[in-house]
Amino acid sequence: MEKFKMQVAYQVAKTSYITNQFETEHFRMDCTAFKDHIVLKMRTPVPVKIQSLSITIPYEFKADDRLFLNGYQSWTDCREYFPDDKPPYLSPVFKPFIMMSSFRSSGDYTFVEYATELGHFHGFSYGYVRRGAQYDLFASLNERTGYTIFRFNAKENTIVVEKDLDGIAINGEYTVLDIVNLQGSMDEVFDKWFALLKIPKATAPVYNGYTTWYNYYPNINDKIVTQDLEALSKVDADIDIFQIDDGYQTNVGDWLSVDTKKFPSGMKVVADKIHKKGMKAGLWLAPFGAQYVSEVAKNHPDWIIRDKKGRPVRCGLNWGGFYALDIENPDAREYIRHFFDVILNDWGYDLVKLDFLYAAAIVPNHNKTRGQLMCEAMDFLRECVGDKQILGCGVPLFPAFGKVDYCRIGADMGLKWNGQTFSHRENVSTVHTLCNSIFRRALDGRAFRNDPDVFLLRDNNMHCTFEQRQIIAKVNKLFGSVLFTSDNVGDYNAAQMETLRETFRKDDIKIENAEFLAKSRNIINIDYTQNGEPKNFKFDLVNGTIVK
Repeated sequence: MEKFKMQVAYQVAKTSYITNQFETEHFRMDCTAFKDHIVLKMRTPVPVKIQSLSITIPYEFKADDRLFLNGYQSWTDCREYFPDDKPPYLSPVFKPFIMMSSFRSSGDYTFVEYATELGHFHGFSYGYVRRGAQYDLFASLNERTGYTIFRFNAKENTIVVEKDLDGIAINGEYTVLDIVNLQGSMDEVFDKWFALLKIPKATAPVYNGYTTWYNYYPNINDKIVTQDLEALSKVDADIDIFQIDDGYQTNVGDWLSVDTKKFPSGMKVVADKIHKKGMKAGLWLAPFGAQYVSEVAKNHPDWIIRDKKGRPVRCGLNWGGFYALDIENPDAREYIRHFFDVILNDWGYDLVKLDFLYAAAIVPNHNKTRGQLMCEAMDFLRECVGDKQILGCGVPLFPAFGKVDYCRIGADMGLKWNGQTFSHRENVSTVHTLCNSIFRRALDGRAFRNDPDVFLLRDNNMHCTFEQRQIIAKVNKLFGSVLFTSDNVGDYNAAQMETLRETFRKDDIKIENAEFLAKSRNIINIDYTQNGEPKNFKFDLVNGTIVK
């Protein structure tokens, strides 16, 4: 890895420069380079804005390699690819619409150039090349200075590492790159990486439970919660948690303003009901989100993140559109602290699912990169929540390492096997979240406990075959540590109840291997042991069928 070439495009005052030199009249780049570690530190006597910084490492890809690059955030699709596969990118049909709309806000489309040629993939913070059981891991040791973007180009036999330093002017000393290359088995390379990051093993337990979202969506009320809680409490299984999702509040951002038509007795009474059934109480919120029509957005426009021209930044189309609170504003920070204090201490919730977290770093500002803003936002959330538990979602993963107890690692599960409406990478997709669950499995127990999203076994309001529903439950059980359903289990037939109990049974599972078969690239083959007994599971990702 020490044989690399560097290129820097930068600006001093209003003049732009491009160089591959380690020392110019404007900066000196101190380089520490070994076979397995590269650190670049820039020292500047004058303010320098980096327009782009990259290093190119020669790498010989082989035809039977498997390539993985981590997607931008929780929902972004990512899986192992073959070197001759087509990379994921916005299709020409949907790209103009997505780039003109707030759909683009949840991804990396505004600041990363997408490749479209075969065998050229990009991702964030880490990626690997796998040859059989041997992993060649390339990973960042520091995203607080800016996101690290890895590009694997199998056609040109190169690995390019880029740093997102947009938004800052370096004036003094700044670590612009810190990456490692680790080789060995999956456990060896990921254990070593997290040891270098000084992140201890995740200690949160595996959770079985329920969330309201994937049946009722925002159309929840006290009657629905009570009926589904009662049905779940009667199941002869280990049930840990019952989570209330979106729909209890009057508007996103106004978290203490409860919709009293839906929950006339308030949210503390709901938490008390859950506790009486012997379960932990969970509550969903998007702590940085502020719906356009919310009271917080209308009454405190100075709390909203704004672009360079002073315009409020739109963060997505959900709920008719929403902005994000700027935690650099001390009053906004105090507002966030306050609603967490009420939810956790007055209402008594044990876990908060914190969603749409990418919004905190939607644009670089305050002379900070996106990576720095996201890391500091996660520090702040951990401080607000204290000893209670966090389930992170819609978040770039590296900043969440060691900061959340559980984390979503895939897209939202769909009610169809593959029912995407638009082709952006963060869209609702059953097949995408299954792939993310399988191929982000190395993070489980190291960075946090993985949440693969829900499994649904019901017949009503569901458009998957029962075989497809069983596949989803099986993958969640094998690869997940948060096993949630959104069903009223009181409506289950015998086969559905048997599958539920099997999924909720806390077995000792060890994954030996999981990959796409080379001869049939639609089929995922999983070898594992369950309570010490060797087992195999195969399914066709395209058709949603179990392969015998």
